Amino acid sequence: MAESVELPGRLGILPFRNKVLLPGAIIRIRCTSPSSVKLVEQELWQREEKGLIGILPVRDAAETAAAAVVPMLSQGVGSDSGERSSRVQVGTSDSQRLDVKNQQENIQWHPRGVAARALHLSRGVEKPSGRVTYTVILEGLCRFSVQELSTRGTYYTARISPLEMTKTEMEQVEQDPDFITLSRQFKATAMELISVLEQKQKTGGRTKVLLETVPVHKLADIFVASFEISFEEQLSMLDSVDLKVRLSKATEIVDRHLQSIRVAEKITQKVEGQLSKSQKEFLLRQQMRAIKEELGDNDDDEDDVAALERKMQSAGMPSNIWKHAQRELRRLKKMQPQQPGYNSSRVYLELLADLPWQNTSEELELDLKAAKEQLDSDHYGLVKVKQRIIEYLAVRKLKPDARGPVLCFVGPPGVGKTSLASSIAAALGRKFVRISLGGVKDEADIRGHRRTYIGSMPGRLIEGLKRVAVCNPVMLLDEIDKTGVDVRGDPASALLEVLDPEQNRTFNDHYLNVPFDLSKVVFVATANRVQPIPPPLLDRMEVIELPGYTPEEKLKIAMRHLIPRVLDQHGLSSEFLQIPEDMVKLVIQRYTREAGVRNLERNLAALARAAAVRVAEQEQAVPLSKDVHQLGSPLLENRLADADGGEVEMEVIPMSVNNHEISNTFRIASPLVVDEAMLEKVLGPPRFDDRETAERVASPGVSVGLVWTTFGGEVQFVEATAMVGNGELHLTGQLGDVIKESAQIALTWVRARAADLNLAASEDINLLEGRDIHIHFPAGAVPKDGPSAGVTLVTALVSLFSQRRVRADTAMTGEITLRGLVLPVGGVKDKILAAHRYGIKRVILPERNLKDLVEVPAAVLANLEVLLAKRMEDVLEQAFEGGCPWRQASKL
Repeated sequence: MAESVELPGRLGILPFRNKVLLPGAIIRIRCTSPSSVKLVEQELWQREEKGLIGILPVRDAAETAAAAVVPMLSQGVGSDSGERSSRVQVGTSDSQRLDVKNQQENIQWHPRGVAARALHLSRGVEKPSGRVTYTVILEGLCRFSVQELSTRGTYYTARISPLEMTKTEMEQVEQDPDFITLSRQFKATAMELISVLEQKQKTGGRTKVLLETVPVHKLADIFVASFEISFEEQLSMLDSVDLKVRLSKATEIVDRHLQSIRVAEKITQKVEGQLSKSQKEFLLRQQMRAIKEELGDNDDDEDDVAALERKMQSAGMPSNIWKHAQRELRRLKKMQPQQPGYNSSRVYLELLADLPWQNTSEELELDLKAAKEQLDSDHYGLVKVKQRIIEYLAVRKLKPDARGPVLCFVGPPGVGKTSLASSIAAALGRKFVRISLGGVKDEADIRGHRRTYIGSMPGRLIEGLKRVAVCNPVMLLDEIDKTGVDVRGDPASALLEVLDPEQNRTFNDHYLNVPFDLSKVVFVATANRVQPIPPPLLDRMEVIELPGYTPEEKLKIAMRHLIPRVLDQHGLSSEFLQIPEDMVKLVIQRYTREAGVRNLERNLAALARAAAVRVAEQEQAVPLSKDVHQLGSPLLENRLADADGGEVEMEVIPMSVNNHEISNTFRIASPLVVDEAMLEKVLGPPRFDDRETAERVASPGVSVGLVWTTFGGEVQFVEATAMVGNGELHLTGQLGDVIKESAQIALTWVRARAADLNLAASEDINLLEGRDIHIHFPAGAVPKDGPSAGVTLVTALVSLFSQRRVRADTAMTGEITLRGLVLPVGGVKDKILAAHRYGIKRVILPERNLKDLVEVPAAVLANLEVLLAKRMEDVLEQAFEGGCPWRQASKL
């Protein structure tokens, strides 16, 4: 670059917002605004010789604390050259700014700039809108000061005066001893910086050539322009017209950059000295620590980590677990929050701090009388079950640390299994937590995931204990018979350790990875049936069966518990809806046939909703007139003026009052009393009929059996018919293998005893000759299996072949052998209750099931005739009117 440049008296000005171009620096600019495009076209593109433009730093007015306000540029006509000018007197102060404000922008101009020439200029493709862009590479030449700022069309021009020294002035300055000292100091610092950069980047060769060929005062601008410094420092460098001041500032900036490089090298050397080959992954963390040491900020304990440590200290962990937690905490302190394992380690330590290692519920003094009253008020009936719970509580009272059995309530849905577990927690004064195991197939749901997996979490047991924050809650393992098995493990096997008092003292959750004591937890389980529970798991629990309720018990439960609860849930009271006992009986008999009371509650809720609609439509607020006295309700106090027209004052009803109190402020004509017509209107026609059994056994070949399901006992009809065929047996009704074998055994026994039963004239006659037998179990969508339908199948076949009808008031159950013996079956209590619900009067049972009748309520047995059978002939003798058809002629 030439030492001096001849500048014209006026230059086109390109604003350089919040940046500074120094002499000797090269920049690349993309011009897109209309003003900058116009400037480049007229001042650079259209000139044959290389044109010059002025780069003038500007800043937004909002960024300056104090700025002189300059009037808007005049809209009048300017000079002959087409310029509109606003003359601004430029003071002698270096800090003075030229401010130009137009309609689009309010910017502040620096009084000094740099003349620049274009080294390269390219024009972009013109867009359909006519817009064009220019890319220009500019080189800063020399400083100038602005004398007058004007506009030419859409861009700015300025009358300028150069600030560069003449050759004579430069020679005089170069003889100044201070300048010589500053020059040497700057070159030495610059050479040292170049040497350091050459070691790091191997690119110092060309820079050394600059030191030897370019004048020192221009080197200062070139070096400073290559550093990232603030806008204020750039302006200060631009304002340094005096060479000595310029060199002094440049030396300070170069030396500062050199020191920053040396500090970085020192940090790197310090870190690398502490690292070994196995610790290279800690490089970034160690660098951060070394940076903190250089800054004097060596506080590694963040506030949140310190709070976590205090929380862990107050958690009461055992000593061996506390050592493990401290080791994890030290590891966390050495990590940065950006590291991948930081969050997982922190969540793990928070879990250790939140777990109730020693925190227990303060147990109340056990009052067995109060506990019994509580059970009686919460549950009607279930005498044997409540007695067993009282025994359990009595042992707890005498020996609080006794290892009691794990109670498992087994029964159909809706009989109160879960609420019984809640009552145990209330009686013990402990917190209650429910863990649902229905559909669980992953062992990790019990033991947790190992921390090596992404998204790992503790098991449900540990999560439940964290939620209740005590180590001795009553924990309900709900639906324990609904766990499954797949490739992820067997949850039932994982529960073996949980429910074994010898092992659960050191329960090991995979996520927790330290032993946790579960011996203080009172476990209670529920299930609908026992069969799916694995024998080893069942062996660890004491099974308490909860049978279905009798109609009398359902009536009492409805009147004492269900109806008040339903009315409260629907914002009603007995003043709005009354359900007599007779109507509740009809709902039980005609609309529900279940072991529990859930469908009964749903039907009562339907009646309550119908009543709520009637109340909402017909209720009338007390009219505000002179004939109305003050309301008796404490919620409203009305003061009425005389009839001539006084204002009515009313107290606002608080939102926290009871619904019944609000309802009591309104009156309807009369309460709604449920009758049979309303039952049919709301619930529809009756779903069950007492005459169903008589109608279905009106023809020969139909018998009534009793079966057990997960929903309690049920009545099962068996239909048999004969047709022309080849002696084949057809079975339908979605039957399992066991019940199919029972049908084959029944047919074989009947064919073998055909002559004895007078179903055939002699033993040589084949009952199936030219005939097929079809046996069907209705409700074909429901799967059926089990051996207890054997006697029912035999009775249906004998009825078919003898053409005699089975008694409609008789139901039976029992397994049969080829020799005609009737074997005992299970679920006797549920089956008898089902027969009672269906209106059956006579029940035939295996003789060996006599012992099971002790569990059947006396009220049910009083309404049934229980007939015991040892052999199949005893069953047939009781199943037909007038006895078994021993001497009846064959109808075949």
